[in-house]
Amino acid sequence: MDMENLYDLFVEQLRDIYYAENQLLKALKKMSEKATCPDLSAAYSEHLEETRGQIETLERVMQSLDLEVKGEKCEAIMGILKEADELISETENEAVRDAAMILAAQKVEHYEIATYGTLCAFADCLGLDAQAELLRNILAEERSADEKLTKLAMNLKNGVNKTAMQEAA
Repeated sequence: MDMENLYDLFVEQLRDIYYAENQLLKALKKMSEKATCPDLSAAYSEHLEETRGQIETLERVMQSLDLEVKGEKCEAIMGILKEADELISETENEAVRDAAMILAAQKVEHYEIATYGTLCAFADCLGLDAQAELLRNILAEERSADEKLTKLAMNLKNGVNKTAMQEAA
């Protein structure tokens, strides 16, 4: 797709994140199954459901703009997910693997936060108020998911990082 203007860039990035969210459905299911910390597994399962809703919201945004609902391959998310797979497969200690999965998930969340934040700004500039509001809702969910992951990792009593440090010692 040629990007002649901000609207074209907005559409390209909508399709990019739509592809990314669909890839994340598969990854979140796998991470939920591989997590040994019950709270971490539950967090992945919860975000899996949020991701399904986000995909539906992105479809509504595209439909509201009379766009064909389709994704465009997102090289960034493919790289992040490849790295996540490598971290998980190379980590034998379960507690350390849980910490690695939080690391990978937070990289994804930060990518999504950056993308949705920019999409909101583009929508605002383009006067796409209804679409901007829908995208802001997704952005809030992504920020919340990132905060939950941080709390799971950093809880001083039984956080994933502390458990990984103790078990790997």
